[in-house]
Amino acid sequence: MRRIALITGGSRGIGAACVRRFARSGYAVVFLANRSVDAAEALKAELRAEGLDVDYRVCDVSNGAQVRDVIGGILRTYRRIDALVNCAGVAHIGLFTDMTEEEWDALFAVNVRSVFSVTKAVLPGMISRQTGAVVNVSSMWGEVGASCEVAYSATKAAIIGLTKALAKEAGPSGVRINCVTPGVIDTDMNAQLTDEDREALADETPLGRIGDADEVAQTILFLCSEGASFITGQVLGVSGGLVI
Repeated sequence: MRRIALITGGSRGIGAACVRRFARSGYAVVFLANRSVDAAEALKAELRAEGLDVDYRVCDVSNGAQVRDVIGGILRTYRRIDALVNCAGVAHIGLFTDMTEEEWDALFAVNVRSVFSVTKAVLPGMISRQTGAVVNVSSMWGEVGASCEVAYSATKAAIIGLTKALAKEAGPSGVRINCVTPGVIDTDMNAQLTDEDREALADETPLGRIGDADEVAQTILFLCSEGASFITGQVLGVSGGLVI
């Protein structure tokens, strides 16, 4: 039976790398996109040209009602979801003292509430089948914190806590919940970095370079595979050793 993967934030960056990696590994993939519909269409066309089973839905993952409607439709079409990757996320750079409550709430809505809403919509089916894997994408800043990224760091720390607690709750039902914490990865989110910044970050990283989105995607695919069948509640760093 073909496995079904649902990936949020799938039109760009690590999410798009996950869409490619899961589809090329034999999954039927449905991914969620919001503002980057052109990129979603291009990714769908690219992979369908390879004969792969890929589709997407437009969904604002910060909107719980919309999440329930969209995932309900996906489940009616595909009947089940075997692997869920919560990858949707946004960043905010600035002084904590300058941040508004609205900006704080918006960041938590996308980065944390979406993980709650999407996982809550998918998890009952996994529990009833006594099998399934969820991987949440956090950040190394959720582990150690980043100056001028207080809210972002807080959201990513929340994802780590959610992962560990839910792994204990869902484990007796055969469902595994894990988390990855990427370091500096070559994605649109880090496009604002200057060449000097990139060189400095590469120098700070024990492996001497910044990471590629596909390297994170490969790790996520592993955590959803049978090779990780006895792994749950773990936080796996994909940072080149920048956080040890």
